[in-house]
Amino acid sequence: MDIRPILTTLRRHKTAAALIVLEIALTCAIVCNALFLIGQRIDTISQPSGIAEKELLEVRLGGIGKQVNVEARTREDLAALRGIPGVKSAVAINQLPFRRNSWNSSLSRVPDQERPTLSAAQYFAREGTLDTLGVELIAGADFQPGEYREYDEVANDPESETKGSSVILSKSAADKLYPDGDALGKTVYSGRMPLRVTGVVKELGRPSRVEGNTQHSMMLPVRMSYDMGFYLIRVTDPARRDEVLKAAVAALERVDSSRLVRAKVTYEETRNKYFANDRAMVGLLITVCVALLVVTALGIVGLASFWVQQRTKQIGIRRALGATRGQILRYFQTENFLLATVGIVLGMLMAYTINLYLMNNYELPRMPISYLPIGAVLLWLLGQIAVFGPARRAAAVPPAVATRSA
Repeated sequence: MDIRPILTTLRRHKTAAALIVLEIALTCAIVCNALFLIGQRIDTISQPSGIAEKELLEVRLGGIGKQVNVEARTREDLAALRGIPGVKSAVAINQLPFRRNSWNSSLSRVPDQERPTLSAAQYFAREGTLDTLGVELIAGADFQPGEYREYDEVANDPESETKGSSVILSKSAADKLYPDGDALGKTVYSGRMPLRVTGVVKELGRPSRVEGNTQHSMMLPVRMSYDMGFYLIRVTDPARRDEVLKAAVAALERVDSSRLVRAKVTYEETRNKYFANDRAMVGLLITVCVALLVVTALGIVGLASFWVQQRTKQIGIRRALGATRGQILRYFQTENFLLATVGIVLGMLMAYTINLYLMNNYELPRMPISYLPIGAVLLWLLGQIAVFGPARRAAAVPPAVATRSA
């Protein structure tokens, strides 16, 4: 199709054409960056924890309870929990992936390294913790019975730093420490404390939002009592979680009814609560994108309808001279495509500028170039769909209109 008549017509309607181009450019710039932010939030929400999420329950106790040895009470509680029908295993643990608070420690390849190699989430594991979490051990073995120590014993032992400990690393932490070799059997250091790597798990997420890798984690063979952590229960059937959770609370109250149950939730509830703001932001950004696209579509429909009304006699003359309905339809679609293309090019430049601003002021990463063609295709499709109705009305103008007086 010869586009010279289209360009001539657009030059006679510069203001209207400029307004629709500007509207498309702004929509393209905002939508591209919004899609990028949505992708980032979805990646955050979807990041793996590495644990058996659907099978896990949490029970947190408070209050001083009866004046007994806390570790002894913890063992009583665990025995009671493990005896509940539907419970696969139970442990006391200090933290889980995707919680607000976290225990962390730096790891280095040599003692007192000036800049640690990485920061890792520090999980304290008692017997059965790997099975309860459901993490996948891909190298080495679980801790041996003689390697476990109680938290108070480690904290109060002045020789703990020199004695060291065994450690199980997540694969990402092991690869960061030893990118060119196998970390299994090597010794890493937390400050000056030597830690011998006896196992590597595939994935184990960090509890809270931290800079850098969210999968850098380690597990130490340290028994954490319930007063410094909480109980983690793994069920045999996720469909029975509510039933088992109620039974678990009752079992703990039978052991010591003077304690308070501060929390009793499924792990899925914990994860959903942690990412609630991210999901809300995704919903907000999607709403903004849809609203902008609708407004832009209405603008295109309005402008195209106005031009059809203004050019009714011109269209009738073209029909009288032999133009087909298909040619009239393609004329308006091509006109819109040209306007959309100019707007999209300007919008891409604006999208890049907005992304630079976000990078400099909000520490967001650079937007991948792939989001620009996605936004362009979206706007092109939107423009062609929006103009189709007015273009069909234009194509339906009969040749007889050309004979009417102005």
